[in-house]
Amino acid sequence: MRLIGAWILAAGAVLASWPARAQSDPLGPLPQPAQSSAVLQPVSMQPVQTYVTRPTYAAPTGFDAYKLYLAGRARSAGIREATIQANVLGLDLNRRAIQLDQSQPGGPPNSSYIPPFAPYQRDHVTPTLIRRGQDRYASIYGNLARIQARYGVDPGILMAIYGHETSYGAVTGGFDLLEALASLAYEGRRRPMFESEFIAALRLIDMGVPRWRLKGSYAGATGYPQFMPSVVVRLRADGDGDGYADIWGSESDGLASIANYLRNAGWKPGVPWGVAARVSPTLNRAAIRSTLRARAASACMRGTADGSRLANGDRLESCRTVRRFPTRRWPPCWSRTGRTERPIC
Repeated sequence: MRLIGAWILAAGAVLASWPARAQSDPLGPLPQPAQSSAVLQPVSMQPVQTYVTRPTYAAPTGFDAYKLYLAGRARSAGIREATIQANVLGLDLNRRAIQLDQSQPGGPPNSSYIPPFAPYQRDHVTPTLIRRGQDRYASIYGNLARIQARYGVDPGILMAIYGHETSYGAVTGGFDLLEALASLAYEGRRRPMFESEFIAALRLIDMGVPRWRLKGSYAGATGYPQFMPSVVVRLRADGDGDGYADIWGSESDGLASIANYLRNAGWKPGVPWGVAARVSPTLNRAAIRSTLRARAASACMRGTADGSRLANGDRLESCRTVRRFPTRRWPPCWSRTGRTERPIC
């Protein structure tokens, strides 16, 4: 009992020495922190400089820069912005078209040299092509006669052009016209011409021709008549009476368009387009040499039926007198090597 009493007295002494705060109300307010006698000084805030790193873009060069130029030209020509955005900026450079253009037969680029006609005729006017043309001529003669009555162009002329240009519609070309024209314009040998034709192709899209229809040769000729786009815009014709001139899907429209082209160039019914000339080996060429160098004559195809050529670019006066076309108004020559408009007799 004395041991228990000693423990009780010890516990009472401990409780008596416990700080007063231990006996405070546990639900009372928390004690306030001691106040410091130090005076707080305001902190000077320096402005924070933020550096933003923007990505850098190199200016377009080469063909990419040229496409931007073509887009600007198209806008200036009135082509719709939607057409430009959908068909210009995504074009690729067609190196095959450039290679074919630079590999044309004849003289060096930009020369006036014209190869002899006889080898060209032998290679391109073949017995097989003639026989197929005769068969096709007989099968569509009724349509050809209607076109002749409307435009005055002999059906045989229409079939000759149709056969030479596309093998009677079998070969119309698979190059994307916009891509080929843009590439040849970029290459630069005949830049003004190809830029104009490129814009004309865009105009065809504005006129409702689907982009997928615009296929043709590497030089930009398209459809059954192998017209350049600017000619399609101006002279395609409706030959089957359905109200739409479709030179890609309608043979009648293609033939009518060829006839319309010739009539527009000055074709006159009943006048022969030319005569064959054979030159005697003893002909004194120097005696008939012409000193005239008219612009049209300098580009004229000069040749004779036997494949010989007149010296120094001379040509027979009979060529001038019997040609079907009025003076100073020359028809284009459909040439598979570039489709350029070259005057012929």
